[in-house]
Amino acid sequence: MPRGVAIDGVRQRLFAAAETVILREGAGGLRGRAVTTEAGVATGLLHAHFGDFEGFLVAYAVDRSFLLTAAAGEIESLRPPDLGDALASLPQPAATAFARLLAARPDLQGKAAEILGAESAGFAGLTDGVAQYLTAARDDGHLAATTDPAALAYAIIAVLLRAWHEGDREALWRPVIRALLSSAATA
Repeated sequence: MPRGVAIDGVRQRLFAAAETVILREGAGGLRGRAVTTEAGVATGLLHAHFGDFEGFLVAYAVDRSFLLTAAAGEIESLRPPDLGDALASLPQPAATAFARLLAARPDLQGKAAEILGAESAGFAGLTDGVAQYLTAARDDGHLAATTDPAALAYAIIAVLLRAWHEGDREALWRPVIRALLSSAATA
């Protein structure tokens, strides 16, 4: 590896490499050397940018939490177009790899919360965005007045987390989301 050569977007390159490693080997295969090898950079680069591997993981958790919270803002602005389409358009493979990492290392969500706040760490921001969408759908009469948007959003995100963790195809999780929504729909 050449030394002293600037690499554009090194943080995102390392994060993308971590996702590739997680998707290929699982969270247990995630090591500093595996990430830097996948990224095609010197091992010292990770340490130069993040201090150590734990610092890298925390920075990754913060970055992906922020990414999903930003995507949630787009979901909030939808008006009854298909929520399933919006959920299917979430950034991949980031969401899948992040779900798998948090399942193996739930402490990273707490560390991200120290930086971003609990409402934006992990999948909390995404859950809130879906809840806001469902609140608007309820207020517009698309869902029953008795619908609890926060509880329904929690259930929807739980379905997605399981699907991402297991590697389920969209064709498996989308009907479950549709069933959850139709159970809350107005007659």
